[in-house]
Amino acid sequence: MEAVTAVVVIRPGGIAAEDQLIGHCAARLAGFKVPKKILFVDELPRNPSGKILKRDLRDRHASAFDDA
Repeated sequence: MEAVTAVVVIRPGGIAAEDQLIGHCAARLAGFKVPKKILFVDELPRNPSGKILKRDLRDRHASAFDDA
């Protein structure tokens, strides 16, 4: 089963907590668009032209919901 998940790269020196980001999204988005989980990574996978490789993100982080 797929669930809305956000993959976030925090800027150097920045801080963020999962519950704060989910709350921020909940205040601004429709309920079905609010992420159920937020994953923090150092960088996003990109192709040579700079586009984000969404399939690679899904494959890398599929185990995040294995316990759900």
